[in-house]
Amino acid sequence: MTRMKFSRDNLRKFTPAQIIVFYYFLAIAFSFLLLNLPGVYLPGVEISFIDSLFTAVSAVSVTGLTPISIGGTYSVFGICMLMLVLQLGGIGIMSIGTFFWLLVKKRIGLRERQLIMVDHNQYSLAGVVHLIREIVKIIFLIEIIGGIIFTVYMIPFYDSFSEALLNGMFMAVSATTNAGFDITEASLIPYFNDYFIQTVTMILIILGAIGFPVLIEVKSYFSSKVPHFRFSLFTKITTTTFGILLIWGTVMIFILESMHSFKGMAWHEKLFSALFHSVSSRSAGLTTYDITNFSEATDIFISSLMFIGASPSSVGGGIRTTTFAIAVLFLINFARGNQVINVFNRQIKLIDVFRSYAVILLAGAMVLTALLLLLITEPGVPVVALLFEITSAFGTCGMSLGITSDLSVIGKLIIMILMFIGRVGLISFLYTLGGKTRKLHYHYPKERVIIG
Repeated sequence: MTRMKFSRDNLRKFTPAQIIVFYYFLAIAFSFLLLNLPGVYLPGVEISFIDSLFTAVSAVSVTGLTPISIGGTYSVFGICMLMLVLQLGGIGIMSIGTFFWLLVKKRIGLRERQLIMVDHNQYSLAGVVHLIREIVKIIFLIEIIGGIIFTVYMIPFYDSFSEALLNGMFMAVSATTNAGFDITEASLIPYFNDYFIQTVTMILIILGAIGFPVLIEVKSYFSSKVPHFRFSLFTKITTTTFGILLIWGTVMIFILESMHSFKGMAWHEKLFSALFHSVSSRSAGLTTYDITNFSEATDIFISSLMFIGASPSSVGGGIRTTTFAIAVLFLINFARGNQVINVFNRQIKLIDVFRSYAVILLAGAMVLTALLLLLITEPGVPVVALLFEITSAFGTCGMSLGITSDLSVIGKLIIMILMFIGRVGLISFLYTLGGKTRKLHYHYPKERVIIG
């Protein structure tokens, strides 16, 4: 009893953000143990400690970067354990924990609600438990439907139903959680001309990356349970930005590669390839084409998409769509001489503008620092390939130009740190470093500073 009280007292000394980060460290340790249980590997397969840890971090952060072959390393039991870890990372530590608390009918206290709020970037404690219930139900439903579709479609291509089921369910979980792992050792390249598989996969990726609050609001809208329902500003900004980036990415990849690697392809092959990689490069990391054939211009452009990443309170990483949207809206309004940002008949709070630029500045500095370090530890590797790997890790995307397995131990550690920060979120990570804030009851005189 004394020990329990002591541990709780110790936890109160830390901020919710610091506790969340600690829980994610525990999740990595737990995942590492799961992925090293007896029977997880195929007979005769052995991998190094660093590669096993790298895979565990990649799975918890639902990134998909890995120095090993998933299909050539893990047994059926191992693949099932990997899917379990992907659920843990994709849905979120606090979501899974709260789900089990609700199953055993444990009371969700104020501290737990604060942790849920931080883990999902919410601004209020109200409704966080309901949010978790809806997240778990929606994600599981999406994965089950996706898994059934893939399984039924793949039955003719496999020798047994169990093989089709394993591949179908893994594809559904990997796509929905935007993990980017595959057990074919070729991602979705074998389905380059299979537009049905591509379309279903893109839908699952978008549903996982668009943001849990958006899915819940859409569900509420169609269920008609809320009279005179109105979508929140968050949903409007998120879906608009997501759609614009998706179209912009498709157009740019289509144009950049039409005279390069897409040359000689039919128009529909170019279109679907550009569309799929625009969707996947935001967070998922699955590919239908050998992206090492892309031009450097396309590699840099895709790196920018991975840097932006998915939406807040989703399975993805990066600076997030709303951060990018608010920064762009601020620049547009600033250029017009406006003092405030008005969008969808609402005014953006100044604190959110500050947060957006803080995230972009910190993320940019982190990417630049990681690039400089990898240029030292990985001599001979092209700069573009390193930048691509860095933004892929930070955006928890998982795309790679084939250098992951060749990285040094220090290089892999740097990528692991980026994947971890990308999953936890820069805001939470920044608050972790800052510690508890104290409200000041005074302020100094204000004075203008010359800028520009």
